Amino acid sequence: MDKAKTTIMEDLVPPPSRRSAFTLTPHPDKDQLILFGGEYFNGSKTFMFNDLFFYTIKQDRWIQVRSPGGPTPRSAHQAVALSQGGGQLWIFGGEFTSQSQSQFHHFRDLWVFHFKTKTWEKIQAPGGPSARSGHRMVALKKNLIVFGGFHDNSFDCKYFNDVHAFNLEEYKWQKLEVSGKGPCPRSACQMVPISDGRVLIYGGYSKQKLKRDVEKGVTHTDMHLLCPDKHDTTGLKWKWQSVKQAGIRPSPRCGFSLAPTGSDKAILFGGVYDELDEDEELEGVFYNDMYQLDLMKPTWHEVDDKKEEKVVSDDGVFTVTVGPSSSSTDKGDEASGGESSEVFMPPPRINAGMVVKKGILYLYGGIYEDGDKQLTLGDFYALDLSKLEEWQTIIALNKEDLECPLFLPPSPLFSPPSRSFSSLSLLSLR
Repeated sequence: MDKAKTTIMEDLVPPPSRRSAFTLTPHPDKDQLILFGGEYFNGSKTFMFNDLFFYTIKQDRWIQVRSPGGPTPRSAHQAVALSQGGGQLWIFGGEFTSQSQSQFHHFRDLWVFHFKTKTWEKIQAPGGPSARSGHRMVALKKNLIVFGGFHDNSFDCKYFNDVHAFNLEEYKWQKLEVSGKGPCPRSACQMVPISDGRVLIYGGYSKQKLKRDVEKGVTHTDMHLLCPDKHDTTGLKWKWQSVKQAGIRPSPRCGFSLAPTGSDKAILFGGVYDELDEDEELEGVFYNDMYQLDLMKPTWHEVDDKKEEKVVSDDGVFTVTVGPSSSSTDKGDEASGGESSEVFMPPPRINAGMVVKKGILYLYGGIYEDGDKQLTLGDFYALDLSKLEEWQTIIALNKEDLECPLFLPPSPLFSPPSRSFSSLSLLSLR
């Protein structure tokens, strides 16, 4: 037998190559972050990844684990890390496209990586969700809960709003019986478990058919709770509850990141929304603002810590400053010669990796679009949520990345911009 097919290797390596639609997961027991998979388009070819990295926070180092027999390359999958069984990383679903984008495939496989043995195991359990990507998965008690997603076969794109549970003790899938009016079918929403056993679902994206061969992208801003039936002993009966959001809500957007911070709160960052320009063409407007969501209420709060502005980088595409987005008052002060009160915020992006570990928010990679150029990012930042004083730059923006002419590719997911929906909304399917 080929030794390379059975040998497990661990190597200290440089940071992962720039990418989007990967998963970044906090280690359940160690001071580490886990990055798996993703994709990168260089202007002519698409590259898919199935590499596995462990980022050790204190040492600021990346370790790549090469273990044979794992998942094939993919993006827009989901990952959850658990302490059980000596530590596990669970992967479900996702998508694959060939370099020329002539082949496209959705997955429905379930994998677990065992931290103790550093080995992959493919779970053979019937009755699971259909093949999909852009879905969401969270751990809740002894279950993995999967919601939504989409499946594109080049002729038709189908969205889902079904809910499935995988029992982590019995290794069995069950489709949940959910009563009430829930979210319409969608992908790219965000889903967060709450300490009382409910699950919150917010936002997402789908396409509506207006007439034959004409579709319109829809950015969802609604919020729903998936609530267990208190009188059910099987764990299979749930109900949907529509939620009225309070506070200062984020503007409509998709492709944003939402990370639970503990104490039933979560942080939202970034996203994109399509607006009509002067020529009535859709143009993606990117964001790098940040909001906190109280999951129990639920109430939004804008995170806006004003500090003195300091320009730390200007690459032509991005001007990186120490400060939040300028308000109308700030702009008026600048016009009159006054000083800006901006503090550093990472550049706008979608499909990034964002997690919270021990009160520190980590933001990695993603995509930004400049005209018809798709820019894949590989920068990395950290923010102490207890202080909100200053973002720490772990990996700075690579100026060469921002100069590459990465034109959007034609594929089932990346159509040329049209008057019904833009290519950026298609990226936000994830």
